Amino acid sequence: MLLVAIAFALITVDIRGGENSPVDGARQAAATVFGPVQSGMSAVVNPVGNAISAVRDSGERHDRLAALEKENAALKAELGSDDRNRSRLNQLDRMLKLAGRGQYGIKGAQVIAIGAAQGFSWTVTIDVGANDGIRRDMTVLNADGLVGRVTTVGPDTATVLLANDPDFTVGTRMEGSDELGFASGQGDRPLRVQLLNAKADVKKGDRLVTFGSQADRPFVPGVPVGVVSRVDPSGGDLTRTVYVTPYVSFTKLDIVGVVVRAPKKDPRDEVLPPKPRPTPTPTVTVTVTPSADASADAPVTGRPQQ
Repeated sequence: MLLVAIAFALITVDIRGGENSPVDGARQAAATVFGPVQSGMSAVVNPVGNAISAVRDSGERHDRLAALEKENAALKAELGSDDRNRSRLNQLDRMLKLAGRGQYGIKGAQVIAIGAAQGFSWTVTIDVGANDGIRRDMTVLNADGLVGRVTTVGPDTATVLLANDPDFTVGTRMEGSDELGFASGQGDRPLRVQLLNAKADVKKGDRLVTFGSQADRPFVPGVPVGVVSRVDPSGGDLTRTVYVTPYVSFTKLDIVGVVVRAPKKDPRDEVLPPKPRPTPTPTVTVTVTPSADASADAPVTGRPQQ
């Protein structure tokens, strides 16, 4: 209690004295003596204090890091979404151009499921149905060509049997020669086409389109089907078999179009993509120029002067 009373007395005297405080000399002396000790203690205690502060702020930093990671993931997802949207817009643009060349009235749709509940058929489900004007036995295409035909229709969805399904058959017409045939699906293998003319002149690289059906159901004419990849030799049968690589990749379907209005006239080969131009083979011509020494050593021939 005595020490506390003396401390208060000194504090009172120090405050009243101001700059001329009688204890100012003692304060400076104490600072001189205890200053190095305080610095040493600060050097020892500061890392501990910083560690305690870091532990106290670690929760806030963790939350900030988690927020940044979440924002980064959202930006990546948004970027991926933009890439996907650009891809879809490109597919839609190409499909609309194909429909324009063939004068098809189409209803755009998106593939939302694959496979069918009733079996192992090659089918997809699209997000349009009866409420959108879709009916059974309508042609389905995309930016590359024939996708399939509508088999089942619900109020807001429809099932499409793909052209590579073993139960799928479509009449075809050969570009240029107009040879007719029937193409059948073989799963992940090329389409099998039976040409009606066993002596038909057909070769690898020839292209086929749909021949069309009566009343344009289930197939409208002129839709690209594929390219001949192999021709079986004619063995005297009544028909000739060729194998066709389809234009459409049936494992990468996304944006498709259902033909809700057939063209007024057969577009024939107008919808086929441009043929690829062959790459020219460079040729090298070597020209030998005789040197001066060779010219000097060469024998001189001529008629003697008279």
